[in-house]
Amino acid sequence: SPGARSSSSSSLRSARRCEHPGSPLVASSMRTRSRRAAVSLLGLIGGAHATSLSHFRTPVFAAAGARRCMQRSFRAAAPAEAAAPPAAGASKGGVAYDLAIEAKWQAHWEAHRTFATRRREGKQKKYVLDMFPYPSGAGLHVGHPEGYTASDIMARYWRMRDYDVLHPMGWDSFGLPAEQHAMNTGTHPEVTTKENIANFKRQLRSLGFSYDWERELATTDVGYVKWTQWIFLKLFEQGLAFQDEKPVNWCAGLGTVLANEEIIDGLSERGGFPVERKPLRQWVLKITALADRLAAELDGLDWPEGTMTMQRSWIGRSEGAEIAFATEGGGEDVRVFTTRADTLMGATYVVVAPEHPLARRVGESDSAVAKYIAETASKSDLDRTSAKAKSGVPAGESVVHPLTGERLPVWVADYVIGSYGTGAVMAVPAHDERDFDFAAAHGLPVKRVVAEPDGAAEALEEAFTEHGVAVNSGPLVDGLATPEAKAKVVELLAEAGRGSAKVSYKLRDWVFSRQRYWGEPIPIYFPVTTDGDPRKGDAYSIDYSQPLPVPEEELPVALPELEDFQPGDDPQGCLARVLDWRFFQRDGKWWARETNTMPQWAGSCWYYLRFADPANTQQAWSAEAEKAWLPVDLYVGGAEHAVLHLLYARFWHKVLHSLGLVSTAEPFQKLVHQGMILGADGEKMSKSRGNVINPDDIVSAYGADAMRLYEMFMGPLEAVKPWQTEQIAGVVRFQNRVHALATRADGSAELGDETERLMHQTIKKVTADVDALSFNTAISQMMIFSNHLAGLKQLPAEPVEKLALLVSPLAPHLGEEAWQMLGHEQSLAYEPWPEYDEAKCVETDVVMAVQVNGKVRAEIKIAKDAAEAEARELAAASENVQKFLDGKEVKKFIYVPGRIINFVAK
Repeated sequence: SPGARSSSSSSLRSARRCEHPGSPLVASSMRTRSRRAAVSLLGLIGGAHATSLSHFRTPVFAAAGARRCMQRSFRAAAPAEAAAPPAAGASKGGVAYDLAIEAKWQAHWEAHRTFATRRREGKQKKYVLDMFPYPSGAGLHVGHPEGYTASDIMARYWRMRDYDVLHPMGWDSFGLPAEQHAMNTGTHPEVTTKENIANFKRQLRSLGFSYDWERELATTDVGYVKWTQWIFLKLFEQGLAFQDEKPVNWCAGLGTVLANEEIIDGLSERGGFPVERKPLRQWVLKITALADRLAAELDGLDWPEGTMTMQRSWIGRSEGAEIAFATEGGGEDVRVFTTRADTLMGATYVVVAPEHPLARRVGESDSAVAKYIAETASKSDLDRTSAKAKSGVPAGESVVHPLTGERLPVWVADYVIGSYGTGAVMAVPAHDERDFDFAAAHGLPVKRVVAEPDGAAEALEEAFTEHGVAVNSGPLVDGLATPEAKAKVVELLAEAGRGSAKVSYKLRDWVFSRQRYWGEPIPIYFPVTTDGDPRKGDAYSIDYSQPLPVPEEELPVALPELEDFQPGDDPQGCLARVLDWRFFQRDGKWWARETNTMPQWAGSCWYYLRFADPANTQQAWSAEAEKAWLPVDLYVGGAEHAVLHLLYARFWHKVLHSLGLVSTAEPFQKLVHQGMILGADGEKMSKSRGNVINPDDIVSAYGADAMRLYEMFMGPLEAVKPWQTEQIAGVVRFQNRVHALATRADGSAELGDETERLMHQTIKKVTADVDALSFNTAISQMMIFSNHLAGLKQLPAEPVEKLALLVSPLAPHLGEEAWQMLGHEQSLAYEPWPEYDEAKCVETDVVMAVQVNGKVRAEIKIAKDAAEAEARELAAASENVQKFLDGKEVKKFIYVPGRIINFVAK
């Protein structure tokens, strides 16, 4: 702004100090300077951003009320230009910045294949990857490009640092929404998916991202499906893909199995269809076989600590004991896993889940148990475990305590989940909160077997779950501390042949089947027994106990064409109705294809590998390509994928590593989660709230660079922050200012000392900030530098060239245009990143407060190593200091270079 251009150099230094709120100079400055000076400081960046100090503080956004309070406090005195946003193409002192340059440079990059991936011998590489999107019908909203912008900045930056960069984009294009749309409209999911991809790609291209579009892929591509199926067969060969009958959340309305998180109050989150628990033949991936590696090998990764904690918690490694309780009728033992074997003597009953074989057997003859099992079928696991009231019914049977021989009643209760552990627990109400609540509700006995560490064993009003000393557990165990008591009880169980030590995990094996159309067919087939032709409706029997892999040379197994995508009542899915596809003959025998398809997770488990070698028709990837690019050096995506996607991808990668198909143990070395961008109302963007902002509208009004700059300037990348369109004006002003500087640069103008120093300081800070992904403070520093340059009467070309290079990763169209205006014919995409000279970053002058009797009366600019005599002379020459010294005798002069000037006078 004009006011900023006339600001003194001391104001510029004050602006720099404000980036570091811990500095005592900031506190001093904000206490002693007037409100007018503070507003002048904010005017340096111009625009609506001038209403807040937050960007000089590397902010994490505070509560909305505090933010509004700060904005109100500065708005009244903010520079006049902040009141109304400028036209996007407005400019001061030069040729107007025309948004048409963005289309110009996008066309140039495409025509010249500027971002085609190259791999040069002897050069270091950077693999920069976004979590690729599901192409929904709604297209992008302004929150989506935040992570894409951050990764693009790093890809452009690393190219300028002479790294070979792989920066691809593709589409996670299988998924239930497209199939649901097909059910509702009759439009084939492939048609919908291709239309959505075209729209997403148009939007991403409009933002100037430097993707190598020649490597674009979609998980629905037949060539990609082939290799997804090939990896499944590798899992099958290793015994890590197998069939099992699992209790699942079956939604007939959607024709598929749902995760617990996809169910709300017994209904599907999508569509609101009823959900029931039922056993179903499923393909399962044995992810638990690698549980230890998945937890241990997180060490050494550069991931957010919270994400690693979530992964470890999800895996949930526990050391304990498996204990066998004999049933009175002589049937199969009821087995339980416990981490507190020391409490075995306090077990007063046993609980089995409604899905447990014992419960189902009893339910065949006990109507109360049968009714309870039926009622439980509509509840999700989450509803069951979170319910405060603990429901249950007696099974009418007993089991035998493995050490005492005591008869313990068996109950059926839904707070025990059939798919967790063994589906049964030994209930120790004295030392488990859920068991205590259940016992209280149903009048069951409570027996204390663990005393306080000091030996106190008073009656319990609630479960005592801490470690302590064993009591009431027999002479061999009583008096032992909890760890020793655990070991002793396991020893006694082993001697009795009723138990042993065991490691267990919260992690469950991955149910991999989906009973839907729009997914990768599972490449397995089964023998069929028939006296006729099952394709014509003749009776048949499929032997699911003999799964056979489709030969590799017959891959891919493609989806058949369908017109009716409704799931129907058959849990085998709609593919079971396509008889000509499902059944085939070979060597005179009939066979049936698997009609389950893979989940959407499948394609996203390995796409990072295919990007390394996407045109290879003979292999999923070559060893040379994998070694050239893996692991991913920077992986950017939302925290909502902190567990499942990352865990599943790591599992596949580790299997491939054990087979020698990849050379690295981990796929993603550094992980960054961008923060969510909320609507202007502070809520998550959604159609139902009416707060979604379409990036097309922002790009049309302000340009792609302005949107990129604004999203990076809003705050730290990882922070949650609200979108405020009116604040884009601040970065538009900055963009216009940089463009104007390029029109004014004079190659014959001399580079002054202050400009040279600020140039090197800016290069140093922007480099450090970009390395740290602190893009908001990098932009702040460039704003300060551009304001300084705008205030020069004679503008040298060198600092403007450096600024064009520095800004180009964040605002690439602006950088390219400025570079060309400065006389360069080639794109700056591979220009060397500016270097700084540490010696030239050092400030030779400082601004010091001059005190009289401890109160600040003036400020002076002085060499930071000035002699005391020089400092006294300059300080005493100040008119305001003279006023306070007039008629007084200076008793003492205190001078500490760069810190204190104080006259003590009487």
